[in-house]
Amino acid sequence: MAGARQTAGAGPLARATLALTWVGALCLLGMVALIFVGVLMRYALDKPILGLNEIVQLAAVALVMSALPYCTARGGHVGVDVFDRMLGRRGRLAGDVLSRVLSGYVLSVLTWRAVLKSLDALEYGDATNMLGLPIWPFHAILAAGCALCVLVFAAELVLLLTGRGPDR
Repeated sequence: MAGARQTAGAGPLARATLALTWVGALCLLGMVALIFVGVLMRYALDKPILGLNEIVQLAAVALVMSALPYCTARGGHVGVDVFDRMLGRRGRLAGDVLSRVLSGYVLSVLTWRAVLKSLDALEYGDATNMLGLPIWPFHAILAAGCALCVLVFAAELVLLLTGRGPDR
């Protein structure tokens, strides 16, 4: 990875990934504050917060899945270039195309399943065990993050196939 890149420039895809990243940032700040207060309540006042683990687990899902498209668009994932010299330019291109096609396919299946699960959870009123928090919004965030990531991979694939992709 030569450095940070933005796949979609300043277009709607970049704005959507950035907006979803702000959701993740709010989740992170909320988690930090809640864990801080939870530790103080538990150890200083001997009054633990009921359901703290539930809230943190759900916020962690929202955090990771909302930050995933932005990280993907910026090229922030770990890349291994062990075989790059041996493969040459065409081999690297084939590997880049294959990785984006496979990743896009897997994430599109996950998107579809998360949408279905979100709709089911909404219809049946699925909620967490301890606090009774609705689960469907977290499945929806998971679906949105995966769907945006699929769009990022599709945009990168188009750029790679037209020769405008990042030169590694």
